[in-house]
Amino acid sequence: MSDIKKVVLAYSGGLDTSVILKWLKETYDCEVVTFTADLGQGEELEPARRKAEMSGVKQIFIEDLRETFVRDYVFPMFRANALYEGVYLLGTSIARPLIAKRQIEIAEETGADAVCHGATGKGNDQVRFELSYYALKPDIKVIAPWREWDLNSRTKLIEFAEKHQIPIAKDKRGEAPFSVDANLLHISAEGKVLEDPWTAPEEYIYSRSVSPEAAPDKPTLVEIAFEKGDPVAVDGQRLSPAALLTRLNELGGANGIGRLDLVENRFVGMKSRGVYETPGGTVLLAAHRAMESITLDRGAAHLKDEIMPRYAELIYNGFWFAPEREMLQALIDRSQRNVTGTVRLKLYKGNVIVEGRKSPHSLYSEAHVTFEEDTVYDQRDAQGFIKLNALRLRLLKRQGEN
Repeated sequence: MSDIKKVVLAYSGGLDTSVILKWLKETYDCEVVTFTADLGQGEELEPARRKAEMSGVKQIFIEDLRETFVRDYVFPMFRANALYEGVYLLGTSIARPLIAKRQIEIAEETGADAVCHGATGKGNDQVRFELSYYALKPDIKVIAPWREWDLNSRTKLIEFAEKHQIPIAKDKRGEAPFSVDANLLHISAEGKVLEDPWTAPEEYIYSRSVSPEAAPDKPTLVEIAFEKGDPVAVDGQRLSPAALLTRLNELGGANGIGRLDLVENRFVGMKSRGVYETPGGTVLLAAHRAMESITLDRGAAHLKDEIMPRYAELIYNGFWFAPEREMLQALIDRSQRNVTGTVRLKLYKGNVIVEGRKSPHSLYSEAHVTFEEDTVYDQRDAQGFIKLNALRLRLLKRQGEN
């Protein structure tokens, strides 16, 4: 790839991508365009701009993508109730296709012939970024420094940075206690002090939630309104997608909700231990399932539950732009036409407790389900229903006795 003239780098301004920026110029003698996405990670992004300017970057893209992220990626995923390996709400996974998509768009806008990411050769993110790149622009050139250079430790990265007078935040000197990835949906921590799955995470690992033990003794009641499967209001106040998730993060975090200590199976084959905080997403998942419980037909609800693991795995493995994910999304979105109404929840010491749900499209019929006398259901009909369903079992048993 010696003919590369311009590269779009996914740039955070941290140690790794700051070193990558200089390394790209030295290795490929090319122009570097930096792209920094605000996905709600909660950090000031202007320092990234200043560091890029100090490095001689002429084209710097810093973009607020929070609304796009929640509206077009998080909410569609939550319509599916997606959980990877039964528990993980896919906070990191769902952010990568958006970053990759915007990188490709910037490459086309600036005439760049390559894109670059800072993901390591051991993790999932390299796969997620690159599958997205190639799905959107099949002939794009991809540079993955961690698979090319010999800077294979944090010590070597710091030595490289000092040699080239790249500013390093003081808390990055020496090995960081753990690695962090954050966006509006979640924050994750992994590596170093968390690598032993027997060792419990210290409280300082967590930044978006109080511990359940330290949460208030008085529960918080919250109502979430849905329209066609997406949340639109909290406690009667209509909010934009990003503002709504921010509000649920505040409510969930204050009540010790959304912590997860997980050993997961990476796509590349190894197991890894991560500690996640997804307070708003945990509240939203419980609310959405409660809304579906009275608005989805049994067959539709059960089919959704059957395909959910496959859908979640596609997102985890980086296939957001694959046709099978889009096909499943069409099915899921079709199921949400009547998922409209309001759910009332109690948030208390790490728990999300559903207390009520109502919908103009409710399939719940009190007239049919009541234990009191009714005129709409003939209980004698159950006898034939049971006998027909038992017929094959009775024939099977009789055959076995002969």
